[in-house]
Amino acid sequence: MQCPFCQHADTRVIDSRLAHEGEQVRRRRECASCGERFTTYEVATDLAMPRIVKRDRSRELFSDDKLRDGVMRALEKRPVETEAVDAAVERIKRRLRGSSEREVDSRQLGEWVMGELRGLDEVAYIRFASVYREFSDVAAFRDEIERLEREPDPAIRRQQLPLLGDDGSD
Repeated sequence: MQCPFCQHADTRVIDSRLAHEGEQVRRRRECASCGERFTTYEVATDLAMPRIVKRDRSRELFSDDKLRDGVMRALEKRPVETEAVDAAVERIKRRLRGSSEREVDSRQLGEWVMGELRGLDEVAYIRFASVYREFSDVAAFRDEIERLEREPDPAIRRQQLPLLGDDGSD
């Protein structure tokens, strides 16, 4: 790895740690020439992501940027930390990779996004849901807000043990 300070080609790793919930490796490096220290992050990039099947049945490659942009648009001017957004996006990507499917329906992806947004900020959740579910009038907003108030928060649901038969084996 080339030193960003003096461009010398010889650097050595002095510390390695997992970062971002184990999705990255953080390495502290030291230049053999100038002695400056710097940090690099290593990410596996060759992990196969499924294609997204759109509503019109067309298919497109998964786009990390598109996912992040959609989440950020819903969260615009909302008090949510960048780290929380990054973690939510990583959880969605992990679910996509973990699905082991070659194609994932955009509706499923949208549901995962709404679940993450609900845990981050309910206003952002309603914003995203209004576009995603194509609310046509105020009654649709009201119905969604009432459903939001009735159902437990996803964070609370994750902490609870599942009831018998909740695993889909009924």
